[in-house]
Amino acid sequence: MYFKYHVFFCTNQRADGRECCQRFGAAEIRDYAKQRIKALGVSGKEGVRINSAGCLDRCSEGPVLVVYPEGVWYGYIDKEDVDEIIDEHLTHGRVVERLKI
Repeated sequence: MYFKYHVFFCTNQRADGRECCQRFGAAEIRDYAKQRIKALGVSGKEGVRINSAGCLDRCSEGPVLVVYPEGVWYGYIDKEDVDEIIDEHLTHGRVVERLKI
């Protein structure tokens, strides 16, 4: 396996005004997660990879991200939620049940 965890943040922006993750600043939160992973020294090969995704088709639950290889879906509100996902799931392998969707 190339990455231990591969995280996809939905950063889709819908032009027609319908619900979408980018309405909640998803790209900025994704950038924050990338910086935090790098600062912790767990990014890259055999570590964690943070990526953007187009629409993940869970707009009503957004903003959302999914962690592979487990396929665990999370909804989040702010940086503190993402910090918890990083600290618990991506660092210690423990699913954050309160954010799981």
